Amino acid sequence: MTQGRGRGGIGGRFLTEEEKQQQPKVTKELLARVFSYLKPYWKHMLLVMVCIAAASFCSLLPTILTGKIIDEGLIKGDLRALVTYILLSLAVTFGSNLIGVAESYINTWIAQHITYDMRNQMFSHLQKMSQRFFTTNNQGDIITRMTSDIDGVQQVITNTFTSILSNTITLIIAMTAMFRKNWILALIGIVIVPLFTLPTRRAGKTRWKYANESQACNDEINGILNETLSVSGQLLSKLFGKEKYEYDRYEQANGRMIKLNIRERMAGRWFFVILSTFTSIGPMLIYLVGGLLMIRYHHNLTIGDITVLVTLLGRMYMPVNSLLNIQVDWIRSMALFTRIFDYFDIPVEIQNAPDAVTPEHAEGNVVFDHVSFGYEPGRTVLKDISFTLNAGRSIAIVGPSGSGKSTIINLIPRLYDVGEGRVTFDGTDVRKLDLEFLRAQVGVVSQETYLFNGTIRDNLLYARPDATDADMEEALRKANIWDFVQNQPEGLNAMVGNRGLKLSGGEKQRLSIARVLLKDPTVFIFDEATSALDSISEQKIQEAIDPIIRSHTSILIAHRLSTILAADEILVVKDGQIVERGRHQELVNAGGVYQELYETQFSKALAPAGAQGDEPAGDLEQLLWGMQPGDEPG
Repeated sequence: MTQGRGRGGIGGRFLTEEEKQQQPKVTKELLARVFSYLKPYWKHMLLVMVCIAAASFCSLLPTILTGKIIDEGLIKGDLRALVTYILLSLAVTFGSNLIGVAESYINTWIAQHITYDMRNQMFSHLQKMSQRFFTTNNQGDIITRMTSDIDGVQQVITNTFTSILSNTITLIIAMTAMFRKNWILALIGIVIVPLFTLPTRRAGKTRWKYANESQACNDEINGILNETLSVSGQLLSKLFGKEKYEYDRYEQANGRMIKLNIRERMAGRWFFVILSTFTSIGPMLIYLVGGLLMIRYHHNLTIGDITVLVTLLGRMYMPVNSLLNIQVDWIRSMALFTRIFDYFDIPVEIQNAPDAVTPEHAEGNVVFDHVSFGYEPGRTVLKDISFTLNAGRSIAIVGPSGSGKSTIINLIPRLYDVGEGRVTFDGTDVRKLDLEFLRAQVGVVSQETYLFNGTIRDNLLYARPDATDADMEEALRKANIWDFVQNQPEGLNAMVGNRGLKLSGGEKQRLSIARVLLKDPTVFIFDEATSALDSISEQKIQEAIDPIIRSHTSILIAHRLSTILAADEILVVKDGQIVERGRHQELVNAGGVYQELYETQFSKALAPAGAQGDEPAGDLEQLLWGMQPGDEPG
């Protein structure tokens, strides 16, 4: 089986070139931070150490008892001693295994609880991140930090830390036992142990080299398969008659991988030959020197003592090799923690002020006071935006894609904070208001509706968990979707599918409106709520929106003439600035940009349906600014 990159295998573990270049700097601060997660569980960790020490001692005890079995049981012919030491050895082995189970359980319990703490901390931290964080960072990377990286912490605790402790304790106990038996043979055994690691490292590097080359070749093969065996790839190769070419390409890559796999496995075979030879040198030397001491110098060594020393020496090989390779595991562990800490160290951009205000009630007066904003330093998106929206009134915002319309409304619930100027809600700077209070007052129906993979009821209750069926029915009626829900066999319990895929675009949008209605905010914001929908769906949504506009404080990023006419004031935004403002008739009479747009739309609307091969224009913004249905709003 091909050895994957970044993995340890027989013959030692090694860092990839990328890992060598990016290995973290291990500082006291980093270590203190890592061990701070272990601190709440220090009693459990202490118990783990006791279990490891006890299990290590008990696992070596049968080896020591073997000497007694040989000397006192077999050689002296004492049957009672033989049975006693055998039973004692079995009991100790069983006890060691029981302690090992207890240690494994406690260790796993600690690891699970630490990852539980870290996941909760990470999720809480990510929930506090501003919208900027989620628009600039890769979603896959965010999920990886939450899942794979934190899951890797379990391996660090259950494997790396435990391995260091277990192997160190085993070595200490084995060496102590060897020196107590005979210090001369113990020294000979210890001198041999480092030599055992030399072929291990050499063979490991060879296998690592072939494994990496094999993995790269395997990646190439997977790429060929993905390209040629996909529907589009197969169609292309057939249309261009490239079947033979693709087969030859695959055959060559497959042949290279086979050769590399053979070399890797043979490197492993040669390693075992060398390893077996080296592992035999130590015991043979102990037998030789021990025999000389017994035969030539009449030393008080016994056959049982030599057997114990040989066995203990064998028990030292694996711990030594593991500890020599622990640097790789340690660096990867620190890199894992560093990646996690990098996210924890991202400052929370949008948070409550220390003296955040929570008013008893809200009216819904919104004021933009000379607001400027940019997503990045030096790149201004909004320039000196000023307008007032009084409670109960409505504003329509029109402008080309990318002009900053959506950015304006995102500043109200503090998805971002202004760069200059201020946004006030009922006379208070939104940065001084309690975030939970502020966002409870703002309801947004966006162009891209997001529904959770659950029932209609689940998605509605997300806005107000204590809502009754009667409350939901009222909201659905106002959103002009109650008839649809009523006709579903499961009614409110009908599943909407992942991201609402079981519903049409219009149904999703009206359900989204019902959800916002159930929230009952002070200010309603409609961000291209009917964009990219068919005319029937658009009409039903417009019928739901119109009463809300007339009865609530509303901001509309508008593209329908009827919506614009219903607004109390129209703001024309271009290049991040308000270039015109006023009522519809005032702007038409002013003879400016808006008048040109209106006349273009109006003349198209008067044309007979289908006269120019198009539907009658009802989309003001698309006609006036050259937008296409589905374009991203500004």
